[in-house]
Amino acid sequence: MKIHHFVLKFLLIIVSCTTIISGQTYPDQHFFYEKEKLVQQIESLNGTTISGDGKKIILSEEATTGTVIFKPDSSQFPFNRGLPSWNGHAPNDSSSFKVMMRFYKNGWSSWLTVGFWKANIWSSYGPTSYNGNEINVEIDYVILKSYYTKWQFKVEMKRTSISQPSPELYKLSFFVSDQKTTDNVNITSIINDKPEAIFIDTKHIYQYSVDPEIGGEICSPTSVAMVLRSYNIDVDPLQFARDTKCPYWGIFGIWPRVVQNAAEYGLNGAVTRYRSWSQAREVLASGGRVVMSVGSPLYPNGHLIMLAGFDTNGNPISHDPAKSNGYKYVHNKTDLSKSWFNKGGIAYTFFLENITDVNSVETIASPQPEEFKLLQNYPNPFNAVTIIGYQLKANSHVTLKVYDILGRELATLVNEDKPAGKYEVSFDASKLAAGVYIYCIYVQSIDSKTTGVMNKKMIYLK
Repeated sequence: MKIHHFVLKFLLIIVSCTTIISGQTYPDQHFFYEKEKLVQQIESLNGTTISGDGKKIILSEEATTGTVIFKPDSSQFPFNRGLPSWNGHAPNDSSSFKVMMRFYKNGWSSWLTVGFWKANIWSSYGPTSYNGNEINVEIDYVILKSYYTKWQFKVEMKRTSISQPSPELYKLSFFVSDQKTTDNVNITSIINDKPEAIFIDTKHIYQYSVDPEIGGEICSPTSVAMVLRSYNIDVDPLQFARDTKCPYWGIFGIWPRVVQNAAEYGLNGAVTRYRSWSQAREVLASGGRVVMSVGSPLYPNGHLIMLAGFDTNGNPISHDPAKSNGYKYVHNKTDLSKSWFNKGGIAYTFFLENITDVNSVETIASPQPEEFKLLQNYPNPFNAVTIIGYQLKANSHVTLKVYDILGRELATLVNEDKPAGKYEVSFDASKLAAGVYIYCIYVQSIDSKTTGVMNKKMIYLK
């Protein structure tokens, strides 16, 4: 069997990285199940059923309450922090769903409530801690005192009568990480990260002008309202903020609740993390939106800001709802880097449902890339489908292939002439086993004067 020399070289890098990871810290991992894949995760139904299009879970026709339990899932790497979120629909305050999780280590924990949408129509919220805070849900954040690799979701649905429409659920997300990744963050490296220029426009909203009574509490929904406006989705910022207020906890900024409210407007969202500015830039370039959860030194009491892009020097641009002049605002990069990444790089990530282009993204850099580059796939680790981006500085013949860890060719994603520019291609790994894969690109300019080879690894988790 012939293995390309550049694949062998990269395999050595993978082995080295794996050794470091296992000895020091575990990588972030993102697990999500939506529509048909969520339905495939069902373990049992009681008073609930699958919608006619096969993409949602709803209450049975004659049921006012019901539950759905999903199959347990596990991660390749251990974790001790978790960010749950979901997308669904509650048609009014007479219908709602509650999301619960449990975790396994020498036996299952009790079921813990991680949130609900939209009205609190339960007599009891349910427990949020287990075994003396060995596991604790801090409103919207799962804190584990030791490492876990296995969990399970359960969702309760309820309506006040069968005459009321049923709530709907069509996505569950769980982003897990190792707290050491945050504790060991290299701020200097982050500051030196200089992504290419890009800009996401929107109509700025100053949170204190939305309502004088709640203006100081609504940075989270206000930032997401700006995200909606950037997609040309009409939204009343005050109503959006009011809908996100949790009737149980009495606050506006609960992470999965704000993400869920955006789902009511047609966004596909999740609570996620970022570990570099370039990683966030890749999402913007793919048509996505990022809302950063920041802290000290800029906002010691916590705050959320829409990431608008980067200027030509690689400085992050934001739409900051706390500032009346917050449109296209450029914070000090060092302060903003510390404020976001020292807090763990937590963010809302949004895409338009069924997005097929990135016409809403305005690039303020030169339209022609200045260099040949292969981008890191997103998301990574990924579940089933991921996006691979690359850019060409000249008209070229492009070959993009995927290999397994032994260097065996698995798929050819691109094999054609391409004009200079930026490109993305999706890779569906659903028929492959979970593990580490390598994607390699070989580029030869049409004039045959230049060639280039690059490769990167990606991690597929089922």
